[in-house]
Amino acid sequence: MSEEDSPQPGFAWGGPLATGQIRVEPEDFVVSEELGHQPDGEGEHLWLWVIKRERNTVDVAADLARAAGVHIRQVGFAGLKDRNAVTRQYFSIHLPGTDSPDWSAWSIHGVTIESASRSSRKIKRGRLRGNRFELIVRDVDGDRAALEQRLIAARDHGVPNGFGEQRFGGNNIARARALFRGELRRKPSKIKRGFYLSAARSLVFNHVLIERLRRGDWNRLIDGDLAMLDGSRSFFEADADDPEQVRRCAELDIHPSGPLSGQGDSPAGGEAAELENRMFDAHHELVEGLAKFGMKQERRPLRMRVGELEWDFLDDRTLKLAFSLGTGSYATSVLRELVDYDSG
Repeated sequence: MSEEDSPQPGFAWGGPLATGQIRVEPEDFVVSEELGHQPDGEGEHLWLWVIKRERNTVDVAADLARAAGVHIRQVGFAGLKDRNAVTRQYFSIHLPGTDSPDWSAWSIHGVTIESASRSSRKIKRGRLRGNRFELIVRDVDGDRAALEQRLIAARDHGVPNGFGEQRFGGNNIARARALFRGELRRKPSKIKRGFYLSAARSLVFNHVLIERLRRGDWNRLIDGDLAMLDGSRSFFEADADDPEQVRRCAELDIHPSGPLSGQGDSPAGGEAAELENRMFDAHHELVEGLAKFGMKQERRPLRMRVGELEWDFLDDRTLKLAFSLGTGSYATSVLRELVDYDSG
């Protein structure tokens, strides 16, 4: 996969300060979903709280559908979780007019069902508050004091909110281009088509973020920016000269945003729109393809808050991290500011 097809942003403070290993064991990378709401106790949907080890979300959804004797369309989940990890998340199964199955008897590889409850609502994609991460970095080699100062900077100032390299895996960009050109040999499934479209959007966004990092204004408002409320999808036209908005941005209450491309022009204005339109022109095939396939213009913060960040050196070469991120943000975006890592 070429660098062009997997563009990664620069760094907020010049690059990592140490080397290390992540994912030596699946238990070194633990992700717990934070939905922000709980099942209401009654209804047609069975919610399952599931622990997965080295299993991806889509495959587990298919296994749950088979176990329950339903079509996979009747299984819902909020987000896709890492395969090379231990992950906890909710799944919902639509079971109208039937009693709950004996889920405790189900045997699914790499899956433990911890609890079940009924709800009136299906779990829908993207409807979650975020995720809590507990990570172990092994074989850490670097200046411990400098690393702790970098952790404080990440906690206090946030980090660039780029899409991680895993978003571009499986030649997703090449396949997105083939999809837009009508060159795919087979019509992709709805899920795979979603992967290709998401990768195309992510590439354009990352290039906008790369340019904002190069300019040094990824974490502050510029003319025409659309600011996003922290932890929300809401945005508004910002005033880069308003002291109150400047203060709120410095305090991580609002963030400058970048485009998730789709139909229509960028809703940004002024200098921000000029920058984004340059990126649209540079990647016009992807931008036009996204519009053709009906994607709507959305926004994503250029910066992410690293919530409830905690760290502990278990020994001289082992660092334990715990933090919360909003939906769609990547733990590796935090790690890359700290450690030049290899995956085990």
